[in-house]
Amino acid sequence: MQSQIPFTEQDEMYMARAIELAKKGRFTTTPNPNVGCVLVKNNQIIGEGFHQLAGQGHAEVNALAVAGERAKGATAYVTLEPCSHYGRTPPCAEGLKAAGVVKVIAAMVDTNPQVAGKGLKILSDAGVEVAYGLLEQQARALNLGFFKRMEHGLPYVTCKMAASVDGKTALKNGQSKWITGPAARQDVQLQRAQSCAILTGADTVMVDDAKLNVRQSELPQSLPTDLPLRQPVRVIIDSRNRLTPELALFKIESEVIIFTTKVDKSKQWPHFVRHIEVPALDEKVSLNAVLETLAQLQFNNVFLEAGATLAGKMTELKLIDEYLFYIAPKLMGCDAKSLVNFAPLTDMKNTVNLTFKECVNIGDDIRITATTHVPNT
Repeated sequence: MQSQIPFTEQDEMYMARAIELAKKGRFTTTPNPNVGCVLVKNNQIIGEGFHQLAGQGHAEVNALAVAGERAKGATAYVTLEPCSHYGRTPPCAEGLKAAGVVKVIAAMVDTNPQVAGKGLKILSDAGVEVAYGLLEQQARALNLGFFKRMEHGLPYVTCKMAASVDGKTALKNGQSKWITGPAARQDVQLQRAQSCAILTGADTVMVDDAKLNVRQSELPQSLPTDLPLRQPVRVIIDSRNRLTPELALFKIESEVIIFTTKVDKSKQWPHFVRHIEVPALDEKVSLNAVLETLAQLQFNNVFLEAGATLAGKMTELKLIDEYLFYIAPKLMGCDAKSLVNFAPLTDMKNTVNLTFKECVNIGDDIRITATTHVPNT
């Protein structure tokens, strides 16, 4: 089994196409990874596909279905090592072998312990030429949440914040609608749609009477998929059982998980609401326990939309992997509310250091993507 071999420009072109295909599944595949596959024979693409829904055909299966008998003698470009285990679908490594594919180039080895090189070994043992490592960085970026869960037992947490240029999120009297413009709010809907769960605290739900759902009418008119969008699970931290069934959140029939230290059984909740008890830490829900539980429930990507206190605590505990800052061209003054609240710092070496990853215009606002210095994410 080979790893690094001299890849050609054509190899890169076909793998880049497979990566573009994989992106089409990012609204629908959870808890599975996004994967694309391109089959090439005589320098012609004879079949391509991507994984669309968990429980349905993987990318390789869909590409083989297009190619049919022409797959014999072809090269497969796959963004992730073909699976080797029986889940809800048969192993893709066996499917490629049976189809007569003679070469498989994977962008990267799957870090899922059920696979982890076994798929490539099945192919290699059958005489199929295999290689991996082509556009690996781009392929890994397709599935940051999946790999974080596989490698660390935690979901990938993205924290979204909207603020003025001077870093304020609301006026002193609490007014915050709207800091950013309609284009930025539409972009937030798109980010929500790609997430497995939206996480917030009871305060945000009660103060804003937030619904936290993906609203089809507020999404961009053209999405990179024709598949039906799924609603992320709405996850609420409610240490003191302050939520009530009358809130707007519970008027939308879509799954809700409430984390608490002890369930209040006196309230009548809708059937789609689930309570989970986790240990307390300083008389509040343990945030580490919340994320560990979400990973066990197979949540890959968690979108944190919370107030300054919860966002600040998650920051302090180093539980956030990435921040999305929507910055509006406004100044709100020194008495307005700050972006995050955490313990005062007395030394610059204790500041939270971020790496700017991207800065783009979203309507009249800008969106800054910044990552933390958490290892291996």
